[in-house]
Amino acid sequence: MVLGSGVAGAATAFGLARRGAQVVVVDAGFEGRATDAGAGIIQPWSVAREGDFYDLYADSAAFYPPFVSALVGHGSPDIGFRRVGSLVVSADAAELDAVEERLAARAPAAPAMGEVRRLGPGEALERFPLLDPGVSAISIEGGGRVDGRLLREGLLAAVRKLDGMVVTDAATLEPVDDGFRVVVGVGEALAADAVVVACGAWTNDVLAPLGFSVPVEPQKGQILHLRVSADTSSWPVIHRLGSSHYLLAFDEGRIVAGATREFGSGFDTRVTAFGVEELLRNALVVAPGLANAEVIETRVGLRPLPLSNDQLPVVHRLDIGGSVPLWVNAGFGAAGLTMGPLVGDRLAAEIVGAI
Repeated sequence: MVLGSGVAGAATAFGLARRGAQVVVVDAGFEGRATDAGAGIIQPWSVAREGDFYDLYADSAAFYPPFVSALVGHGSPDIGFRRVGSLVVSADAAELDAVEERLAARAPAAPAMGEVRRLGPGEALERFPLLDPGVSAISIEGGGRVDGRLLREGLLAAVRKLDGMVVTDAATLEPVDDGFRVVVGVGEALAADAVVVACGAWTNDVLAPLGFSVPVEPQKGQILHLRVSADTSSWPVIHRLGSSHYLLAFDEGRIVAGATREFGSGFDTRVTAFGVEELLRNALVVAPGLANAEVIETRVGLRPLPLSNDQLPVVHRLDIGGSVPLWVNAGFGAAGLTMGPLVGDRLAAEIVGAI
């Protein structure tokens, strides 16, 4: 049984189902699920982080093509994954030099990165016509994007095709003499050979009745969706150096501008004036051509922010005792749509091997 149907839970469920397990996914449908708001940038190679975090990030990007093929093989619909390339942009040549050196060092171990080359201001503008004409860029051929909502729907569709069940209701873990039981809704206890808590920002709320917690807390992210009159289907992802903000183009003129990172937000899912102002200001700095874009919507997601020093997701079995093992899969922060499919698949393999 998997509690939570964001990317972490849905990917774990798909990994279990395609290995022959009978899977039940239970999700309360809380407002603010990060997967539904996330922009889905698949481009880990330019990040400054090193070590285990970068290794997992890069492995997760390399996993995407076979993962998408597996979903298609199980009849899932399009999840919006496209390798459209990405541009790391800046008007500061020294900043771009540092990124270029980092990419060159990583390239031999990351064939999914594809071709990397420097673009002058005119070339960058050709690739993304709304950019500031003065910015230069590094083009990374392997960069891609995915639609978080379509990804979740595709994973759950595959789970259903593999005879799994998806239940929309609240689940509670209740302590009993031999460990715990899962109670769904107003009192129905569901039996399981193993349980995975993959409830994102709500993970500790679910674990609390058992006296457990993990180093994860909600972090609010507001993301603005705009529309322009252009064919944007092949436009690259835009990363602005020195900022957590980005631009991401989808089909039919949709441009996503993100994202705020609001520490200590709790479970606040309101769209705020400060958040929208931050998004617009940062978007227009890098792409002033967006000034006349139509504002479509603002989405809010509560990222499950990892609090450990290594900032890796929390993925392990809890020492709870009893006859039913309990795993947790949470804490991906802003990297969930990239890391979630690989981590969920690896966890599924571990669980199948353990039960």
